[in-house]
Amino acid sequence: MENKKTCLYDKHVELNALISPFAGFEMPIQYKGIVEEHNAVRNACGMFDVSHMGEVLVTGKDATNFINYIFTNDVKDSANGKCFYGMMLNINGGVVDDLLVYKINNEAYFLVINASNIEKDYNWIKNNTHGFDITVTNKSDEYGEIAVQGPLSEKIIEEILDLKISDLEFYSFKEISYHGEKIIVSRTGYTGEDGFEIYSSPTLTNEIWQKLLDSKKVEPCGLGCRDTLRFEVGLPLYGDELTDEITPVEAGLSMFVKLDKPDFIGKNVIERQKVEGPSKKLVGLELKDKAIPRHGYEVLNLEDKVIGHVTTGYHGISVDKSIAMALIDAKYAKLDNEVKVKIRKKTFPAIVTKKKFYKKSYKQ
Repeated sequence: MENKKTCLYDKHVELNALISPFAGFEMPIQYKGIVEEHNAVRNACGMFDVSHMGEVLVTGKDATNFINYIFTNDVKDSANGKCFYGMMLNINGGVVDDLLVYKINNEAYFLVINASNIEKDYNWIKNNTHGFDITVTNKSDEYGEIAVQGPLSEKIIEEILDLKISDLEFYSFKEISYHGEKIIVSRTGYTGEDGFEIYSSPTLTNEIWQKLLDSKKVEPCGLGCRDTLRFEVGLPLYGDELTDEITPVEAGLSMFVKLDKPDFIGKNVIERQKVEGPSKKLVGLELKDKAIPRHGYEVLNLEDKVIGHVTTGYHGISVDKSIAMALIDAKYAKLDNEVKVKIRKKTFPAIVTKKKFYKKSYKQ
């Protein structure tokens, strides 16, 4: 089946981006280069085409109870305009998807889901609506999305786009009338830097992209550095750190699972795992060598027994070290434990670290 193209595809071609298949779409991996784009986001401002992400609208009088039933975080008593990170779980506690939920009001929620899971998620949500008075609408084709990230992002958006966004707190959003259209602007991000997401029609998304590009103050960035940026600050990627078979407890994301709310799908498994402790844990690894670990590489104990595998690995651009996230047997997951990573036919010593390899304070 032919890959889809986002509404900004022609812009990427004009910029001579390296384009490659990702999650069923033809996506830009890099423009000038991953290192340059990575550093632009860390130090100034970059923008990403994330129009491949899916958007689902849940409305109706039971919307709040329904979201709390399919979603691990708790949206019930929060103010309108808040964003929530969390997961949808299967009955075994594995992750159907991790997502953002935007609370418009008690009867309307905007869900932002991963591109690779749009059809799966939409069907799964629809299949769990029995007994709830709600309507579920797939809005994915109606929106383009640009993520503007970096320490200068607020200043540049206000100046170049003339959008007032400085009043947005971290993990909040608002609907704004812009160029005759209602758009959504949120302040979340997937890079460890301050940043914003702008959701608008495909036509307006093209206009906004071009305006930011013409300003020469925003670096276009591909999915290559989006991955290196999120990885350095310990953020998971679905398909690597989270899957249908990896639970939030194993992934170290229990803080986004609210066990004190009424029943939600997968709750009993998570409760049991919290009491008994998980058999596997997601950890950070730092290699004592320049060799680069990659997804799927084996992690061994000091007796050369396989104890897990690498989920993501890079030479960290901002930290200048060979680092990885790995899912390993819980008994080896203690900080500073010594392990080995098998890279091709050789093994390299590594130590267990925190998953957040790069720390930076920014406005929240």
